[in-house]
Amino acid sequence: MGWRRRAVAAALAGLALAAPAAAQKVDVPLPVLVPLTGFVALEGTSQRNGATLAERQMREVRIETRVLDTQATPEAAVTAWERAVGRVPPPAVVGPILGTQMLALMPMAQAAGVPLLTISGTARLSEMGNPYFFRFFPSDSTVKVAHARYVVEKLGARRPAVIYQSTAYGQSGREQLAKTFADLKAPPVLEESVAPAANDLTAALTRARGANADVIVLHLHAASTVLAVRQARQLFPDLPVVAGSAMHQPATAALLEPAELKGVCAETASSPISATEGPMKAFTDAYRAAFKADPDAFAAAQHDAVGMLAAIAADLRKANQPITPSAVRSALGRESYKGLVTTYKSDGKGNMAHEAEIVCFDGVSRVPKVVERYTIR
Repeated sequence: MGWRRRAVAAALAGLALAAPAAAQKVDVPLPVLVPLTGFVALEGTSQRNGATLAERQMREVRIETRVLDTQATPEAAVTAWERAVGRVPPPAVVGPILGTQMLALMPMAQAAGVPLLTISGTARLSEMGNPYFFRFFPSDSTVKVAHARYVVEKLGARRPAVIYQSTAYGQSGREQLAKTFADLKAPPVLEESVAPAANDLTAALTRARGANADVIVLHLHAASTVLAVRQARQLFPDLPVVAGSAMHQPATAALLEPAELKGVCAETASSPISATEGPMKAFTDAYRAAFKADPDAFAAAQHDAVGMLAAIAADLRKANQPITPSAVRSALGRESYKGLVTTYKSDGKGNMAHEAEIVCFDGVSRVPKVVERYTIR
């Protein structure tokens, strides 16, 4: 199809909010199931905002999002799915970032025959053989390789201490980190699991120092990341910290003083606020205007997912073909799409994104700088 060759500016029409006459458009309903309350509310809000901004910007079709809060439990996600899908399935559904919720929704999506567009990083999702799963954020098997390689190859660390969340997300990241560190001949000297509700990580950090760690590696949700970084800086101000993607979020960095961020790096798919020109800068400006906040990689990736859906719908309409879940699934699995963050192409398992960045803070600003980029397939 022609849309796979479009540049970002053409696909998104320069990120302009203006639209042609409604009569030229076709409606595409899109349930957006994201956690807006609970311990991943920051991430879920970014998902929602990215999808909503894309809805406003699409020119050739009218994306009609319906946002439902999945809170922070699998049960709430299932309830949201049942409310959203109904008897006439939509062409696709945006799935939550939280891995445990995605695991609950995967069989429902397959049974209903509805493509599930997500940015959840949990590696297991793409190993379930579900042809309706499409991930627009690099999986843990991608970003954790970049995470570990930066620690060993660029920082020169050989004794990492890994502190990870006791969720499906955390366990997935720990598994990938452990494998890559072992491959790099730098096995962790400590692996410590912490619950999302933990309000003091001093003991875990002290054990890391006691194990003679030369770097703290974090794979935590946003709230736990803030706590870990703050306490690490209080206890060991000179020990490097390389965190997971939650740390790149402006909303996470805003909870820390710039001085606390000195020596802190993070893996991510992108850092929109670090862009100084081009489509990503235009996206950042539009996002700030719409939501009075800074965008993160989760918002950008979700924006791209909706953009690809819109491009598929537009081409189906031009070909006088119905915009059905089956047609959308076939196109998602077959075609590529040049988005803001990367060029998306399924690897046959639904993994659409295959690049990761490392960003670092200088201790003066809360805007990180991109220091490394990895392509991992």
